[in-house]
Amino acid sequence: MRIETGLTGRTFQEIAEAARRAEALGFDGLVTAETGHDPFFPLLIAAEHTSRVTLGTGVAIAFPRSPFVTAQISWDLQHFSSGRFLLGIGTQVKGHNERRYSTPWVGPPGPRLREYILCLRAIFDTFQNNTPPRFQGKYYQFTLISPFFNAGPIEHPHVPIYISAVGPYMCRLAGELCDGVRLHGFNTLKYTKEVILPNMEAGAKKAGRSLKDIDIVGGGFIITGRNREEIERAKQATRSQIAFYGSTRTYHGVLEVHGWGEVGMRLHQLSLEGKWQEMASLITDDILQEFAIIGTPDEIAPQLKERWGGIVTTVTLGFMVRGGDADEVVRRVIDEVHQI
Repeated sequence: MRIETGLTGRTFQEIAEAARRAEALGFDGLVTAETGHDPFFPLLIAAEHTSRVTLGTGVAIAFPRSPFVTAQISWDLQHFSSGRFLLGIGTQVKGHNERRYSTPWVGPPGPRLREYILCLRAIFDTFQNNTPPRFQGKYYQFTLISPFFNAGPIEHPHVPIYISAVGPYMCRLAGELCDGVRLHGFNTLKYTKEVILPNMEAGAKKAGRSLKDIDIVGGGFIITGRNREEIERAKQATRSQIAFYGSTRTYHGVLEVHGWGEVGMRLHQLSLEGKWQEMASLITDDILQEFAIIGTPDEIAPQLKERWGGIVTTVTLGFMVRGGDADEVVRRVIDEVHQI
């Protein structure tokens, strides 16, 4: 099992130090999210200060960027990192696209993302092989380029594409077209077995592939700490996070598999009323345990093996414990997870 962690830091120096430290501790990859900041810029800094770890967006929002814009950024990062870049993209929901990004919602997200990926691949092919631009879809086209605008070939031309997937269509799309899938943190083993894997397998079969050809990145929420007090604080923060995701109707299918559809509707209503503080109280211990692995650092690897062994091929461990003695704890967890 590969292990990724989030790339932290707000300054050049902090990002560089975090990247070097993560590589030294034994992590296999670094990922950035598109939350308050752009996900691509920190990876350029990390590429300069590391030599082994993969560098991925987890995830960049696709639709606010045209395929050509994303292709240019990805091509440069792949070149500068000597082939270590993993492009992770996702759709976000309609409201955020329209009201946060000012991006028109012109069609269903699944078919649109499928075209987006095919268009990216066509652009990469043109960059590397000077193939004439002939991609024409319903939502995207790539039919014009001149040598002046062609990025040109690089040593590592295959840019692995990962997508975030929750619903059946996206899972089939990941199986059919993608190098990997980034499972949402708002996910359970039951939902993975009953919805995600069967749909991914159907998509893979359509393309003449199998699930073994796809990197499955997951593991859900991980709640840990150096003592029980830290774990309890982390539990409360995770309850709030689960409640936030559970208030989004797009994700209610995960709750419904467990018979918790009513919880999702109550969370959605509370979010409309702006009662964010009250929402976490709806996440019971039973719900929390389905979404999260909970324990001290020494207890994490055995639980990961029991729950996700044989399913997830890459796990994201968000905790980066600081301090000299703590580094040894992190290394021990990494060593144990690598043996899964």
